[in-house]
Amino acid sequence: MAEQALWTRARLGRCGPPLDLLTANFRRHVYAPHAHEEYTVGVCVGGSEVIDYRGGHIRTGPGTIVVLEAGEMHTGGPGTPTDGYAYRALYAEPSLLADGSLGGLPHFREPVVDDPELAAALRLAHTELSACPDPLEAESRLPWLLTALAHRHSTARSAPALIPGAGSIALTVRDRLADELTAPPTLSSLAADLGLSRYQLLRAFRTTMGIPPYAWLAQYRVTRARALLASGLRPAEVAPLVGFADQAHLTRWFRRVLGVTPAAYRNSVQDSRR
Repeated sequence: MAEQALWTRARLGRCGPPLDLLTANFRRHVYAPHAHEEYTVGVCVGGSEVIDYRGGHIRTGPGTIVVLEAGEMHTGGPGTPTDGYAYRALYAEPSLLADGSLGGLPHFREPVVDDPELAAALRLAHTELSACPDPLEAESRLPWLLTALAHRHSTARSAPALIPGAGSIALTVRDRLADELTAPPTLSSLAADLGLSRYQLLRAFRTTMGIPPYAWLAQYRVTRARALLASGLRPAEVAPLVGFADQAHLTRWFRRVLGVTPAAYRNSVQDSRR
């Protein structure tokens, strides 16, 4: 295992606040005692790490989630002399974990969390956002997962799950996203316009539409891209016209929705016209 630490900065919505993502693979590295202003939420993906925290030692293993609270001193190093350790971490402002909860900032009595489903979701979101930190996707996925973490494993009490007028809220958000597909508004600004928290907006949208806002918008963009590809435009030309970051971003979603690449779709449509 090579010594490697890669940082990616995602934004929670266009022009929104930053959130840092760390992909770490270490064999021997030992952290000096330090603390962060944010909550550190990590998922161990290989090996084992030993962390000095709150006067004791905690040990991670593959699939475990570690939550280190803001301002708390800690270290980190390999759990064995041979295996090293690898993890994916994000550094979240405390308010992100408090959204959707009652009673102030959540407190995690146990820093090591065993929740395979949530660990897998955090790891997948981290991997995909590190590769393509789309702002709307980051704002849709990360606050939702962090709220789930707080609800399931902290002292925080969950806010009421029922959002009055959820259907109307979702349709309003859907229409705004469709109208501004190349530069969508932040979910926090949409929520403020509707007198909601971002968590309430996300819950209303997911309850009504069955998918989060970024996924709905990506599918809408694919529909628009399909028509442009059929008209003869190349994938590299189409991607920015419908709001994707680049051709790779378009290709990822086009394959998810339609099962083929944009280039393959364009070629098949063009061939059928000859």
